[in-house]
Amino acid sequence: MDNSTPAILFENIEKSYGSLKVLKGITGEIKRGEVVAVIGASGCGKSTLLRCFNRLENIDCGRLVVNGIDLSQPSFTNRQLRELRTQVGMVFQQFNLFPHLSVLENLTLAPRKVLGKSAKESTQLAGFYLEKVGLFDKASAYPEQLSGGQKQRAAIARSLCMNPQVMLFDEPTSALDPELVGEVLQVMQQLAAEGMTMVVVTHEMQFAREVAHRVIFLDQGVVVEQGPAAKVISNPESDRLRTFLSRLNGRELGIKG
Repeated sequence: MDNSTPAILFENIEKSYGSLKVLKGITGEIKRGEVVAVIGASGCGKSTLLRCFNRLENIDCGRLVVNGIDLSQPSFTNRQLRELRTQVGMVFQQFNLFPHLSVLENLTLAPRKVLGKSAKESTQLAGFYLEKVGLFDKASAYPEQLSGGQKQRAAIARSLCMNPQVMLFDEPTSALDPELVGEVLQVMQQLAAEGMTMVVVTHEMQFAREVAHRVIFLDQGVVVEQGPAAKVISNPESDRLRTFLSRLNGRELGIKG
């Protein structure tokens, strides 16, 4: 696909749960090879936006195109959904590894069942990505035998086994003990350096500033501010973003007064 075409295009998308409107006409795009951090207070709509990108949630109105697949068309089919899920990987807060399967079995399941790869191909692919995230020696271990950071790295490797064009991360470090956060962020930083298109919902402002190309700040279902990561985080223009960052130890982030 043409690299000039956005990986994700969203125009005036809205999403409600009953009478609660969570997304209120959001418009933007994610370029290919771009890393975008989505930030904001809990309940602002950032995780909902991310889940819409993988059609875990359906938008109520607007236009949403992900990797050339129009998710907003009324005739969206199961075949298109399967195609979308092979192209867009997602990493959740709680890892979502199958506890009864080994790490290797967790990684080879989807390539075999969805992509139709042989057991040998799937195993080779899993080995490559386990090596990439530093878990090759844990292939035969079960999730309960892993630390939180190791589980999240295994979850990232599992998504990479599908050879996605886009990776979505929904607060991937929020469930981790502080000393384990760095090992997961290091893997994500490596993916960013290799040119993976990434959308990351995060509260890790240092990571967002140093790794993301752009930051999108959501507040109450709307985009309040967006722009180059270092500029937006270090020198916010809106009072709402300034207040939000100050609550995250803004003085340590070097925010200008």
